[in-house]
Amino acid sequence: MNLIRNRISEELVPTEFSLGQNYPNPFNDKTIIKYCIAYKSEVTLKVFDSEKKLIEILVNEEKEAGTYEIEFNSHSGEVQNLPAGVYYYQLKAGEFVSTKKMILLK
Repeated sequence: MNLIRNRISEELVPTEFSLGQNYPNPFNDKTIIKYCIAYKSEVTLKVFDSEKKLIEILVNEEKEAGTYEIEFNSHSGEVQNLPAGVYYYQLKAGEFVSTKKMILLK
């Protein structure tokens, strides 16, 4: 991940889009997904099962440039008691699209 220092706020701002591997992976109940946005963009972060069925939309909003992380909980919100297995999460931001695999263990 490449970062530059913002001259106004002195915070580090990513210079490229990226989607990190969730951690822990494999996970039981909860995992953290980290991603970087290079410039203000419409961002979606979605979780799918192995049959490409949408499980949950974690992010669906405009985001400023920066580094973000979000927790995915397999037992809360609209998601209730997902079975163990392989799941995928996909980040779309501007023209950037990246998908990664995660494993839920029970």
